[in-house]
Amino acid sequence: MTEGLEVTVTANDAESSGTQLPDEAFTLESWGWSSNPERCEPKIAALASLLNLGAPEPVARVVYQSRGNALIVAGADDAAARDAATRLAANLHVTLLAANRAPLDGVTVWSGGLESIAGYLGEFTATLSGLDTGGGVAAKPSQAKFDLILDFSEAPLFAMRQPPQGYFRAPATGAGLAPILDEMRGAVGEFEKPRFFAYRENLCAHSRSQIEGCNRCIEICSTQAISSDGDHVKVDPHLCMGCGACATVCPSGAMSYQYPRVADRGAQMKQLLSAYRFSGGETPCIVFHNGADGRELLARAAAEGPGLPAHALPMEAWHVATVGLDLLLPAIAFGARQVVVLAAGSEDAEYLDALKSQMAIGQAVLAALGYAGRHFAVVEARDPEALARAFDTLGEATPVQAPATFLLSNDKRTAIEFAVEHLLKQAPTPVDEIAMPAGSPYGTIHVDTAKCTMCMACVGSCPESALMDGVDQPLLKFLERNCVQCGLCAATCPEDAITLQPRLLLTPAVREARLLNETQPFHCVRCSKPFGTRQMVEAMLGRLAGHSMFAQGEALRRLQMCADCRVTDMMQSKDEVSVLRLGGGS
Repeated sequence: MTEGLEVTVTANDAESSGTQLPDEAFTLESWGWSSNPERCEPKIAALASLLNLGAPEPVARVVYQSRGNALIVAGADDAAARDAATRLAANLHVTLLAANRAPLDGVTVWSGGLESIAGYLGEFTATLSGLDTGGGVAAKPSQAKFDLILDFSEAPLFAMRQPPQGYFRAPATGAGLAPILDEMRGAVGEFEKPRFFAYRENLCAHSRSQIEGCNRCIEICSTQAISSDGDHVKVDPHLCMGCGACATVCPSGAMSYQYPRVADRGAQMKQLLSAYRFSGGETPCIVFHNGADGRELLARAAAEGPGLPAHALPMEAWHVATVGLDLLLPAIAFGARQVVVLAAGSEDAEYLDALKSQMAIGQAVLAALGYAGRHFAVVEARDPEALARAFDTLGEATPVQAPATFLLSNDKRTAIEFAVEHLLKQAPTPVDEIAMPAGSPYGTIHVDTAKCTMCMACVGSCPESALMDGVDQPLLKFLERNCVQCGLCAATCPEDAITLQPRLLLTPAVREARLLNETQPFHCVRCSKPFGTRQMVEAMLGRLAGHSMFAQGEALRRLQMCADCRVTDMMQSKDEVSVLRLGGGS
């Protein structure tokens, strides 16, 4: 499981992840994965033009250090585990955890139960109960550190969809064990990989005051690298495998993908489409694929048949789950007729669902603006025939008349905003507002003014500054451009006065703060200083009037005082019980 280590950034983003292709495949790649170069001159020229772009700025690296200490967990397959331990003993420091403590040459043999295991290549921590290392059974659980894990257990030790680097699951049959053992022998030393993500916690809409808002990145992560950290989230870079789905589903842009960054990918798309048009190409379709089974499928399709159509411009990605709305809509704005994401079989269903959801949002925008046809598609294909059929059924789609010239921003919402503004200018049927599907990161809120007490809890909970107070006036204002529809305001409101409405507002009003509610200030009945809102004080009086602690008029009147006057009134009241008299004190 050391896939993805020791990789570097190239001008065309990620390298292949190790798929061995014949030499002729690289010729097919330069032809755009098509077997008829004479029909693909504009595409070939466009792909060659990418070499004119400078290499992206390097990304930060994540380092692993493995010393070759391997733990083999026998589980029920003791014989196979012992055989593997013997075969690895000449190259690694092997510890075998098995029910049978019979000695094994060159191998440390322990018995006991494995309570838990966590970590990654070079930093696994195993918690063991009833451990017997030869000196008797330990009374308390023990912890031990390992660099590598080979798991023969009946149920996998790691339940996540994609286990960590350094963990190897033994195959069901012995035939597949040899390559795993070879990979373990090579997993000693220092390794590195890109730090695939960047995180800005000030934009994160995860939580406020223990009230949950957005969990999308946590739910989509296949490696369990992302977890809650109070009001924000935290990411273990050693567990992250670079799928980029967290950035794709993030509504605010707090999580962003770095390999390559959105601005770099935008420059590639813009260059590719511009060179394609300059060379006489028409109706371009951008095809995102990964460097593993996606790349292999394209090579097979070109070697066994026509391959990709002449207008299909391939772009390789480390993982196709990185293709979010901040690439989809700008691609159309830059002049692409369609954007296709090729899923050749290695992608989790959760990733494909996220991609389709992003495409549904983008398609809703384009359809509302009058761009006819299907502009986005996830093509799930396992063989060249299925790939060809999928492209045959895409149909036509209306492109923009004049491609955009802006540079793509690394800020997600800014990138989408620029694309939408250009699409609106070119729209066959411009509109002021677009109804968006559920889950859209754009929308407005509605406040029931009859319920709202102007407590401003919603303002304190809003992570994006979409809700604002009036500072020295009892006002509630809303800036729609900032709203990510996280729902924290609605969940926080004690009066249940807020509802969300997904939509995309396309008028200048989206950038203007608008008034949602206002009320008169309440003035202290003692000093006349304003200290709250009339609605809030009246609601409080109505709720507490029947309580035994407020049976006397003085107590209710004190609720109508500012904090300073409330304390003064309590100290001056002759009827108040002094704490000095409690318990019989003199």
